[in-house]
Amino acid sequence: MSLRLGDIAPNFKAQTTQGEIDFYNYLGDSWGILFSHPADFTPVCTTELGKTALLNGEFEKRNVKVLALSVDPLDKHNQWVGDINETQHCNVTFPIIADEDRTVANLYGMIHPNASETFTVRSLFVIGPDKK
Repeated sequence: MSLRLGDIAPNFKAQTTQGEIDFYNYLGDSWGILFSHPADFTPVCTTELGKTALLNGEFEKRNVKVLALSVDPLDKHNQWVGDINETQHCNVTFPIIADEDRTVANLYGMIHPNASETFTVRSLFVIGPDKK
């Protein structure tokens, strides 16, 4: 499945570093940013999530909720949050989705057909309050 501008973003339920979420309920009437990373503990991904955490106040001012995703398990995500906070001098307050079975990655077309099935392609989706 390939999402295009104007398409309705698929809803999903997922385990995250902040418990189970229903995507639409999490967003409410906010804008959303859903972005993926190939793996936990990689240097580039760690700095990107750290920078996103440091911009949390700017996202809040603009009524934007952020979610990150990788196909790594929840226990690894929880360890990674501690590493991100320590090395990037931040506080990750947004959920990181544990998408081990790749349900969300497949819903959003995040896995490139010529890449490993366990790596999400770096993707970012900006979702409006209307879920488009």
